[in-house]
Order: sequence, then structure tokens, then C-alpha cells
Amino acid sequence: MTTPRAARTAALIAAAKSKSARKTADAEQAIRRLLTRGERITFQAVQREAGVSHAFLYNHPELRPRIERLRAEATPPAGTDTTRADPENTLVRVLGRQITDLKKQHRTEVLALRDALEQAHGENLELRRRLDRTGAATSRVPSIDEPS
Repeated sequence: MTTPRAARTAALIAAAKSKSARKTADAEQAIRRLLTRGERITFQAVQREAGVSHAFLYNHPELRPRIERLRAEATPPAGTDTTRADPENTLVRVLGRQITDLKKQHRTEVLALRDALEQAHGENLELRRRLDRTGAATSRVPSIDEPS
């Protein structure tokens, strides 16, 4: 015959085991989701994704070694370039390259416009000189610099 205290203790133990099993299942699913998305497996990422505590993950006899193994597998060896795998860094590099290209294009276009402006000023000056030489004193048009 069980006493009421033993029954309560057994119920509490069963509830704790059930809760632990749910948390374990949640952590396992979180690890699978993180792997599917290609994210790094860390205790913090699993904790955030599964909604469990760090202590639960660190104290779990099966989850802790698994997370440590997955974290070690995903960590690149020392001296490797980690910026290549980071999409934000890739985007920054691409946009930086586009800015550099646009600056070059802008400089080229500005130089072309300056050359065209110099040529137009030269043609304008030559036309004024021809006009002055042909005796256009009677039909002279005042220039912009001269008062009318």
C-alpha cells in the first residue's frame, strides 16, 4: 500500500521525467532546424531555438556531447577566411565593388564632359575671331561678357 506522500513523490517524478523528455525533444528539433537552415550549432543558438535553459543543455548527458561535436565540426580551422561564408560580408564586398565601379564611371564621364566643354569653348572663341576678322563691325552681336 502506498502512502499519500509516496504517491505525490511518484507523480512529481513522472511529471519531471515528462517535462525533461519534452525539453529533450524540443532541443533535438531545434538542432535539426538549425542544421537545415545552415546555422552554426552553439549552446546559445539551441537554447534560443528550443526555448530551454543553458543549464539543461549543459547537464544533459546526450545533448551536451552532440552540441559540442556539431559546434566543433562547424568551426573552421585557424587561419581560414571566415568572411567568405558570411552573407553580410559578401553583400558588403559586392556593394563596395559596385561603388568603386560607379566612381570610375563618374570620373570618366566628368573628364569626357570637360573635354567637350573645352572643345566647345575653343570653337566658340574661333567663331568670334572669324566674325571679328570678316569685318562684322556693322552686324556685331555682343558677347555675354560685354555689356549690351
